[in-house]
Amino acid sequence: MNVRRLAKDAVLTAVALGIYVVELQLPALTPIPGVKPGLANIVTVAAMFTLGPADAGGILACRLILGSLFAGNVAALLYSAAGGVLAYATMLIFRRVLTKSQIWVASVFAAMAHNVGQIAAAMALTSTPSIVVYLPVLLVSGVAAGLLTGLAAQYTVKRLGKHLK
Repeated sequence: MNVRRLAKDAVLTAVALGIYVVELQLPALTPIPGVKPGLANIVTVAAMFTLGPADAGGILACRLILGSLFAGNVAALLYSAAGGVLAYATMLIFRRVLTKSQIWVASVFAAMAHNVGQIAAAMALTSTPSIVVYLPVLLVSGVAAGLLTGLAAQYTVKRLGKHLK
């Protein structure tokens, strides 16, 4: 990895981490627990479509680990990692078939996959299979959050894409 690429990844990781920490300080947008926009994912989605899977995966992993440490909630790392891995895999698939004007589509499906991963982790960690009834609520919120972050990532790629490569 060259220095320029490493510097870009470090800056994008810092931006994603900063967004994540700020978002933690915001009041809940809905009375439904666990529903949040996931604005730091804008950086990961933009990185996936401009820098590629390796850089996006590194940015995601660093944000998840450092974010859980900074937030003081290491247990949340398990839920975030499960969701993040599924979201990452979903973006990998969609990256191959979508254009840069369809980034928002990949983001919507990745957000839904993230919710599936979180529910699967919750079911495994709590041994409570009935928690799956919460999945439809999370999927609806995932569509909204994925659309928001996807459109923002698509705009970011359009405006800054040449600087990210």
